[in-house]
Amino acid sequence: MDRWMPAWEIAERVRRGEWKAREVTERALARIAELNPPLNAFIQVDAEGALRQAEAIDARVAAGEDPGPLAGVPIGVKDLEPAKGLVMTYGSRAFEGQVAEADSVQVARLRAAGAVIVGKTNTPEFGYKGFTENRLWGPTRNPWNPAKTPGGSSGGSSAAVAAGMVPLATAGDGGGSIRIPAAMTGCYGIKPTAHRIPRAGEHAPTWGYFSTLGPMARTVRDAARYLDAAAGPHPDDPEVLDGPTGFEAAVLGPAPRLRRVAWSADLGYAAVDPDVARVARAAAERLAAAVGAELEEAQPGFGDTMEAWMTIAAAGDTRLVDEMPAEQRAKLEPGFVRFAEVGRRFTAVDVARALEQRHQVNRQMTRFFARYDLLLTPTTAATAFAAEGPPPSVIGGKEVGPAGFIPFTYPFNFLGLPAASLPAGLAPDGLPVGLQAVAPRFADAFLLRVSAAYEAASPWRYPGQD
Repeated sequence: MDRWMPAWEIAERVRRGEWKAREVTERALARIAELNPPLNAFIQVDAEGALRQAEAIDARVAAGEDPGPLAGVPIGVKDLEPAKGLVMTYGSRAFEGQVAEADSVQVARLRAAGAVIVGKTNTPEFGYKGFTENRLWGPTRNPWNPAKTPGGSSGGSSAAVAAGMVPLATAGDGGGSIRIPAAMTGCYGIKPTAHRIPRAGEHAPTWGYFSTLGPMARTVRDAARYLDAAAGPHPDDPEVLDGPTGFEAAVLGPAPRLRRVAWSADLGYAAVDPDVARVARAAAERLAAAVGAELEEAQPGFGDTMEAWMTIAAAGDTRLVDEMPAEQRAKLEPGFVRFAEVGRRFTAVDVARALEQRHQVNRQMTRFFARYDLLLTPTTAATAFAAEGPPPSVIGGKEVGPAGFIPFTYPFNFLGLPAASLPAGLAPDGLPVGLQAVAPRFADAFLLRVSAAYEAASPWRYPGQD
């Protein structure tokens, strides 16, 4: 049983009775035991619980039932999301020892689709930074080079998937937290249109205004099948979309034929490592060729949205800190406290201005997508840096701030547009580079179809894969 087997194929074999879910789970647990210690992708593994889930799936198959489209697929759950009976620490010493009493809606839907929850994956404290390291669990390391970070905040999930421990893991993206780690480990990560998957359930995080749930995967089809299982309305989420799914069916259809695809190496304002820009540009050309389109250099025309993004986003972390008892606040990382304190400098009028700017920039993107079918950029401005941080302070010969390595991701959280990171290739340092593809609002199925066309034309391998 190949550790690189896609999730959809595992599920189909289990559903047909060709494979036992217990055997699949045992092999995944063995891989985690072997591969996790140097990487620290999983912070908790629930072997007994996973085997019980697998045995229940096998019993359903034996009884002639269909256990679901993710039957027997081992999945990791990011430690910003509750899974019943497993730790729920948000990567923070302030919640050390907390155990979830119930699943989030997303985890419950994945279980109902037949997925086997094998454990929790690491994340920075409350997901506040773009690399995965915290005082409770320590740093997670990149399978391509364990001295480097797998990115964040879904870095535990990306390391687990890229190393071949599990084929799928949950992730979330408030400023790039799916796409950044996908780029730095060579995974496929898609942030669907905002509110595609409900953020609901006991202890499920709701403080991140721009946070969007989605999958960390190795194949586009796996990501599409995950979205089919997890997406859809729920009454506890007041903003969730009530829209169609059918994402896997879209991926299995013919490749789209596009007219014009836009490429921007810097969005008009970003500092970018030249090697990253070169590798991503070559991947953009392959993608355009795969969909029969002309690749054109073009800028969306908006400036850096970081200040406006922060104006709206920071208040959620400020509230989170303010509601903690003093003894909990004393356990927080100073970096997270500083991040949360940013929210105090903004007034309600500042938030209203930022929301208006969001509307104006969104209108610009609507006009942009009237001319172009798709926007392509690098996913990150640099490759993976040291696992313990800090992020680079100089990129492409220019001084940058702590978020200078992620100038391409947060604008599309600010706007809520669907965006994916595709493996672009390796930089001269031997580390993966990501190609970001951004599509119009609600065009998740279209983005997946484009991603599948690129995947077929530009196959990818992982470290240790023959």
